Amino acid sequence: MTNYISAKSLNKSFGKFEALKDVNVTIDKGQIVGLIGSNGAGKTTLINALLGLSSYEGELSVLGLDPHSQRDELMKEVCFISDVATLPGWIKVEQAVDFVGGVHKSFNREKALGFLSQTSIPLDKKVSKLSKGMVVQLHLALIMSIDAKILVLDEPTLGLDIIYRKTFYDQLLEDYFDEERTIIITTHQVDEIENILTDVIFIKDGRIMYDASMDETLDTWKVLEPTNEHIDEARALSPYREKNSLGRTSLIYKGQDKETLKQFGDVSRLSLSDLFVTLMSGE
Repeated sequence: MTNYISAKSLNKSFGKFEALKDVNVTIDKGQIVGLIGSNGAGKTTLINALLGLSSYEGELSVLGLDPHSQRDELMKEVCFISDVATLPGWIKVEQAVDFVGGVHKSFNREKALGFLSQTSIPLDKKVSKLSKGMVVQLHLALIMSIDAKILVLDEPTLGLDIIYRKTFYDQLLEDYFDEERTIIITTHQVDEIENILTDVIFIKDGRIMYDASMDETLDTWKVLEPTNEHIDEARALSPYREKNSLGRTSLIYKGQDKETLKQFGDVSRLSLSDLFVTLMSGE
């Protein structure tokens, strides 16, 4: 099976509030997908549907299973991490390892202890006594020891500084990810993860506003900083959006040829955060 997740005409309402509106998404194995949206956009509702935590209308298949009616079977192949700070402070490191081993059949205790042996984390120490960096390492050891086909990370590095956030993603890629797994990440630190993503999905007001591979995204969207003498010619190429900041003009183009744009100034790729603002702003 290469198609791990398939959602067709997915809808979810809470009373009169429509949290998901006709969502159509396909995610294959071997993808690292960034699910990006503002607060209240529908990210958590969509994740809850994928994990069988919420009912829904429409068609949804995850690893060939109906998440709502076959959740017990699905959870044998899925790992969900919401925030590294969710580890209880009272639990000892070895107890945390034992606990995960007791609730997830795909957890490899020996592998977890092997990862931890490469750190300075004492097995008999409580989580509350660990530094932030140690908590990150512990959480990673637990994650990377679960042989899950789908890993869902919902704001996994919330509250961590940039060094620990980078450590988290670097180790996740080096020691966990392979072509048989799929990772879905939601985060507000968009630019920090764009270099590891294979695909990106933007969601707004419960609707999917953008769904594309990163290769397609980089090929399609470009930024031009035109020279003063060429700015009118650059504007004649119908930019998608114009930005003015600190006396500098930037023109954002969709689908324009890079060589054509280079005649008028400096051309660069559009960052994922700038693309998000561009598409979500409605301009």
